[in-house]
Amino acid sequence: MAFTYFFRDMQTLEMIRDYVIPQIRSRRYIHIWDAGCAMGPEPYSLAIVLRENMGMIFRNVKIHATDIDNSNLFGDIIKKGIYPREMVQRIPEPIFSKYFSAADEPEHFIISEEIRKSVEFTRHNLLDMKPIRTGLNLVLCKNVLLHFREEERIEVLKMFYDALDDGFFATEQTQKIPEQMQQYFEPVVANAQLYRKVT
Repeated sequence: MAFTYFFRDMQTLEMIRDYVIPQIRSRRYIHIWDAGCAMGPEPYSLAIVLRENMGMIFRNVKIHATDIDNSNLFGDIIKKGIYPREMVQRIPEPIFSKYFSAADEPEHFIISEEIRKSVEFTRHNLLDMKPIRTGLNLVLCKNVLLHFREEERIEVLKMFYDALDDGFFATEQTQKIPEQMQQYFEPVVANAQLYRKVT
């Protein structure tokens, strides 16, 4: 199981804060797909950034967190929202004290109910080529596509494209959009892997 922690990729979170939130905040319902969420620090980090920058509009947000979850452990971990100190220690103190409290287990901390309720976990295999839903405003998929063959990456990206409304796609900095898909997604900024669906 790959080790991960909260606020691991601040650049992507900041790009979403600066470019995605202003475009989606007026939607009545906001649906986000975090594909390959592992134990949950990524979708929960995103949820906190959204809450901090959307205020009460955040109640319209649902983050659909998915993973193939071969360990069969992620669902319970994400639902409980309890994490050990080493996974939360990089969170800025004002954010940590606002959204986390001590759990019953020593050196473990639980995320606030408001944040937990915004994230819903489902087991899902991207290579089944079936989206978790349609009408999405943002798809976040990091550290997953690099494990696929080129033709698989293209098919998964087509699936993301079809599942998105007039929305955004974000991936890790080392993962470029294949040439065959560049007509489907346009870069939002030059120095980050954040794209907008071309309609």
